[in-house]
Amino acid sequence: MSELQDLASLIRANTPLIVIETPDEGRVVDLFRHVLLNVFRALYRWSITEGLRRVDLDREDPPETAPDISTTLQAIRGHDQRGIYLLLDAAPYLGYASTQRTIREIAQRRGCEEHTLVLVGGKVELPPDLEALAVRFSLRLPDENALLKMVKEEALAYQRENAGRRVEVDPNALTAIVRNLRGLALSDARRIARHLIFSDGTIGERDLPELAKLKFELLNKSGHLHFEYDTAQFADVAGLNRLKHWIGQRRAVFANAQLPPGLDPPKGILLLGVQGCGKSLAAKAVAGGFGVPLMRLDFGTLYNKYHGETEKNLRDALSAAEQLAPCVLWMDELEKGLASSGSSEDGGVSRRVLGYFLTWLAERKSRVFVVATANAVRELPPELLRKGRFDEIFFVDLPVLEVRMEIFRLHLRKRNIEPLRFGLPALADAAEGFSGAEIEQAVVSSLYAAHAAGQELDQATLLAELQQTRPLSVLMAEQVASLREWARTRTVPAD
Repeated sequence: MSELQDLASLIRANTPLIVIETPDEGRVVDLFRHVLLNVFRALYRWSITEGLRRVDLDREDPPETAPDISTTLQAIRGHDQRGIYLLLDAAPYLGYASTQRTIREIAQRRGCEEHTLVLVGGKVELPPDLEALAVRFSLRLPDENALLKMVKEEALAYQRENAGRRVEVDPNALTAIVRNLRGLALSDARRIARHLIFSDGTIGERDLPELAKLKFELLNKSGHLHFEYDTAQFADVAGLNRLKHWIGQRRAVFANAQLPPGLDPPKGILLLGVQGCGKSLAAKAVAGGFGVPLMRLDFGTLYNKYHGETEKNLRDALSAAEQLAPCVLWMDELEKGLASSGSSEDGGVSRRVLGYFLTWLAERKSRVFVVATANAVRELPPELLRKGRFDEIFFVDLPVLEVRMEIFRLHLRKRNIEPLRFGLPALADAAEGFSGAEIEQAVVSSLYAAHAAGQELDQATLLAELQQTRPLSVLMAEQVASLREWARTRTVPAD
């Protein structure tokens, strides 16, 4: 059934109390006006500024009551014709005993007609006695056809306000924008579309990053998600050839709203590996490879000393990520948030967080691709590692010779230094056992040394810096060797 039919059915059933949580009051009023085409009732709207006013007639009637809620509810009880009463500002008064009593008596039809009270607001919390009498009705989010119509309306509005200048439209970008506006209320989607169109009079590929940022700012009410503005491309990542190929195979399926027969959307990967070998950069590159925004969830900010707040924070963060779909959700250093799940020292909070997270991983339908990274794999709970939680578990190992050469090439070029001036094979050979982060730091330290000596960076300075550095694979040799041996038969090499 349609949204309009569902609402008409509630009115025909003489539902006494309906709750609609939405900031879009205008849409609620319009929806009830359409309902009246099939159900005969008088329609009233009450606000604290205007009082009670009838809104189903062609004429504009004056307010029937003062803006006071008590006076309004008494007036409703006295009406001798069944009506629908949209109470827009009632939420702040629901804590008063007199307000609760009057609403309950109207809902129970004590000495009054079979009226329908509709409580409208961004958040409406009912006392238990009223909750038992109420039906909560959720407005459906607009589909792609409604969103496309809205974007075209805004384009026409731009044309009218700019002396007939037409909006330049890239059809592919328009399709992507409409798809990315899904999950928003029509009023919110309209504000974003208007911002994109009126900023430069075009609808193009350059609008997509701005749309992602605006949508994130709108939906991230919890503050536990972080929008990563700088995603990477796989061309910026040395090595990881198997991971790149795996993502490349799934890009078209993830980007397409219509799934090919027999295929489920890719859900996510777990990246394990030696510290500094590029797991975080790989997460950014996955978002760039899919061409979608990257959200980072910091598990450390979720934990709260009050009972139930930590789990609520996780639910809110994951819900926000689903509304931002399609996107990549990056969970960095996962073991720090879930490692103590087997402990009872925190009152079972970590166990409940893990349980909810595992359920969400298994049951979510939205196109949120999870990239979880971890260094201390043995601290992760076994439930998280079993097959099916993630599509694949990749191990990011220390880079081999060819990859170390490419890392030197990338970091030299990033600093506007011509790599051909250096003997990259000799540098890569001297950096055996170094992670990508350690190679980058060697380049940075060498630049400081060259600057202090008043000369350009050269091969000898780089080699000297490499010889003075003790990489993690030497400092923590036993731990690194143990991790690599554990991963050898349990994971897929990323390179």
